[in-house]
Amino acid sequence: MTMANNEVMENDTNPYEEIRMRRERAEFDRASILKAALELLNAAISALEATAWQGRELIEEAKQRARAFDQDKDDVIEEVTSLATKAKYIPLRLKRMAKTALTLSMIVGSYRLWGTRSAFISLEKQEAALAKLHKKNAARFLQASLEHGGAFLKVGQLLSSRADLMPAPWIEALKVLQDQAMPVPFREVKEIIEHELQKSIDQVFSDFIGEPIAAASIGQVHEARLHSGQRVAVKVQRPGIEETINQDMTLMKLFLNALEPILPPTDLESISEEIERSVKNELSFRQECRWMQKIGLFLEANSQVMVPKPVAHLCSDRLLVSEFVDGVKLTERLDELKEANDQETISELLGQLLDAYVQQVLGAGMFQADPHPGNILVTPDNKLVLLDFGCTMELPENFRLAYKRILISALMGDRESIASSLQELGFKTRSGNPDTLLAFTDSLLENIKASVSRMSGNQNDMHWPEGDEIFEEIAGLLKQAEEDPVEKLPAEFILLARVFSTLGGMFTHYQPQLNVQKYLLPHLQQVH
Repeated sequence: MTMANNEVMENDTNPYEEIRMRRERAEFDRASILKAALELLNAAISALEATAWQGRELIEEAKQRARAFDQDKDDVIEEVTSLATKAKYIPLRLKRMAKTALTLSMIVGSYRLWGTRSAFISLEKQEAALAKLHKKNAARFLQASLEHGGAFLKVGQLLSSRADLMPAPWIEALKVLQDQAMPVPFREVKEIIEHELQKSIDQVFSDFIGEPIAAASIGQVHEARLHSGQRVAVKVQRPGIEETINQDMTLMKLFLNALEPILPPTDLESISEEIERSVKNELSFRQECRWMQKIGLFLEANSQVMVPKPVAHLCSDRLLVSEFVDGVKLTERLDELKEANDQETISELLGQLLDAYVQQVLGAGMFQADPHPGNILVTPDNKLVLLDFGCTMELPENFRLAYKRILISALMGDRESIASSLQELGFKTRSGNPDTLLAFTDSLLENIKASVSRMSGNQNDMHWPEGDEIFEEIAGLLKQAEEDPVEKLPAEFILLARVFSTLGGMFTHYQPQLNVQKYLLPHLQQVH
């Protein structure tokens, strides 16, 4: 249900009944959002309190270490130095927590007031008024994300690709988060590198460029050269990011809960939990190194896609060093091709991208789950480069095989098998009826089904919907979801949906003409 439901009032509607309905709706919205706002405020106070006590604990620990100074001088000096490093971030976190909590409270509070305001706005003007409010709040969230980074930036990036979840003004405003983050000063980067490797930066690198080539929510990337002559990309984790993420996610989960009245009916709890899990997993660069090795090895046979090879002995939980690959961001290359009216190369590149993800999901059962444009490069010879494997999902074998069965069943028009497979995986609607699940499945796969069914010439090309078609389709899906919401989504599906909704938005924008059989059927025909 959204707070901007366009309730069509018949001409003969009793005006007193209309006022009563508006009052009831306002009371419902005000009560639900006020509850969420109070929870958000309580969480902010708790986080501030926890941060303050953390500072006090550090002081006490430093005192204890000082008392033991004479017992083991060298060890104590090292540990006190470490405590001092931690302590310097406490005031910053207190200030940051206060500002972010205030921003989120303002957003939630404004939506709470909307519950009252909407009762006194004519139905004809409600849509425009709510759109204006969405735009204002999206700008607030954007500013907080750019200023504070952390989970706010990461969640903003996630939400920016979820047109099915967030209001349009939020999607438009948050798009910039895919490429922007405040860089960490070089002196702090140098300190982390030398701490992780227990060597001076000059001992490891013959050249190190202090200006980052990319800055993201968890870390930033620098270009460097080893003494062997190899060019490498050095990804360095932001200092204090783990504590920041923990605090942010507490607020973010309550924030999303506060927005629930204006979002389409969905399993928001599973979505927020999976976002938290995936964000926290990104904190281990050592695990990311392993994912790069595994998926890179699996994709090695695909000559059109590559994963940079990590320099494993230089990787740690907060440092990731890998081979440097020259390339431009995928969307930059696609925009150049679109300007040159080179639809053939656009289709080839996006076909390679589709093939790479179908291969990962259906073949390997593990996939890079953050395919926003900044994480996909194109080399000068038009090969795709997948970057950033911090957010990676490994599917249980039964899920991998089930998704393959669902796709095959969809192509064969076997809706009964689709419904059965979805319910086995844990999808659940409020009524238990699979119609809402099947509606979303049809929406996702309709173009693929139509393309595969055509067997000659350009008839194999996909038809990508235009703006009016997309609007009508989304409206139909939301209507179905309101009538019978999806109350449970398996966690394994959340990131998969994120991947293909992101790719789907890119494909719809660039309208590639794909022979789907070429990219899809070989993976479906494999026995396992």
